[in-house]
Amino acid sequence: MSTKETFSINGEALLGKIKEIIAEGKASRITISNKEGKELMTFPLSVGLFGMILAPVFAAVGTLAALVTECTITVEREEEDKEEEAPKE
Repeated sequence: MSTKETFSINGEALLGKIKEIIAEGKASRITISNKEGKELMTFPLSVGLFGMILAPVFAAVGTLAALVTECTITVEREEEDKEEEAPKE
């Protein structure tokens, strides 16, 4: 099961927020939309992505940040299945 979290952010802070989300390590997909809701960019994140693979993504996000004034970031996170243990009697 996945959950979605949405952030409204200005273009100047876009790259920093993307790096922050990636550093958390819990996101599975990031989508960037303009203020009208049109999807501008989406990219999946998988376990084991390294800086060399993410460098082109950061470059594209940096370029996009220079072009947009306001945007929305939608972050999909996969929830871990946690079984609650019943108290033992």
